[in-house]
Amino acid sequence: MARYTGPKTKKARTFGEAIYGYDKYFEKRKYAPGQHGSSKKRSTQSEYAIQLKEKQKAKYTYGLLERQFYKTFEEAARRKGVTGENLLQLLELRLDNTVFRLGLAPSRTAARQLVTHKHITVNGRIVNIPSFSLRIGDVVSVRDKSKGLDLIRDTVATGRVKKYNWLTLNTELLEGKYVEIPSREAIPENIKEQLIVELYSK
Repeated sequence: MARYTGPKTKKARTFGEAIYGYDKYFEKRKYAPGQHGSSKKRSTQSEYAIQLKEKQKAKYTYGLLERQFYKTFEEAARRKGVTGENLLQLLELRLDNTVFRLGLAPSRTAARQLVTHKHITVNGRIVNIPSFSLRIGDVVSVRDKSKGLDLIRDTVATGRVKKYNWLTLNTELLEGKYVEIPSREAIPENIKEQLIVELYSK
């Protein structure tokens, strides 16, 4: 299961956004990394460069590498409706992202680890595949043996993760449910999906 393991703050500075969540080091230096990162003289970017940057931002935000991201885009293009919206919905339906959205983990990276270590079940069955795609009505919960984990309990107790109208969570049972497909307007990530569609359409 390939994943990005490089410096996260550096990537966040590249995009000018805290794509991995709050980062005190990013807050101190919000300009781009490198020798000339803080310079106000920035060269004009081409249309391709802007499209590429949006694609990379989406990849790093949701924790995918190029091959997996492209396969997700192909699936979005095959479905009916607007390809860009389909793409973001497919990314939101990933199991690791859902665990993060439910507030069972403080970040997508932590959520991915919970899934791969078999702490999460879907409809009562253990699933250790972070890219597992959920459907409406699926119940995501923490397995009984893992409900005492400090990471999960602390994250739920602090309530740092926002609640979303397409998910419900029972904090006592540590059990969540997908009640509807999220709309583009409801997804908080600042991703310009149309630029990604234009990039892949070339």
